[in-house]
Amino acid sequence: MVLAPAALMPVQAAAQVAQSPVLQFQKLEDAWSVALANKDQFGLENLLLPTFIDISASGAVLTRNQAIADTLNGLPEPLLSVEQKVVNVRVVSDVAVVQGTYILRLKDDQKTRDERGIFTHVYQRSRNTWACISAQRTAVVDQIEGAKGRATAAEPQRKSNAAQPFHIPLLYKGAQPKPGATAPAGSGDAPDPRPGVNAPDATPAPSAAPASATPPASANPQR
Repeated sequence: MVLAPAALMPVQAAAQVAQSPVLQFQKLEDAWSVALANKDQFGLENLLLPTFIDISASGAVLTRNQAIADTLNGLPEPLLSVEQKVVNVRVVSDVAVVQGTYILRLKDDQKTRDERGIFTHVYQRSRNTWACISAQRTAVVDQIEGAKGRATAAEPQRKSNAAQPFHIPLLYKGAQPKPGATAPAGSGDAPDPRPGVNAPDATPAPSAAPASATPPASANPQR
């Protein structure tokens, strides 16, 4: 069955509407990236609200004026280029939460390195114009150019089987007992059901040497 072009128009229009938030904020992110790379103060001021707060991957908290000043002065490291890709957008009334990935190309001690991670940008709509009010980045990989295969992760990768999307990773559960260890007397704790934990030692204790049936020789033998 072949549909006429007129019949395909509603489907295409619906697809465009569904993709419009991501495409709309991708344009804002691209303009932000260009303004950062070009040290465009006017462009940054148009994209960021006066109450903007930035939390960098290192944990530094900056206001809009501080963030723009650091960009113009090349702090904390000279920025060569920025690439930001929008992955998800959630719009609630006049607030939008934009999540995606980023790549910062920085120059550190005459070497070029890439900081890769994920970002969360919160936009507020005012007079039909979106501007960012909050930004936070989390570095995932930091790789130096030329050091192929030597990328280091910002956090150790740990596998979790927690239910999604309410997953809170990297929670420390305290020191776990070693296999074969027994609970101290009087603790009252129930034995751990995990295999090998609190299990009795199966190694048999060495048996005492059998007594010799031969009587010991006298110290003063009779002559």
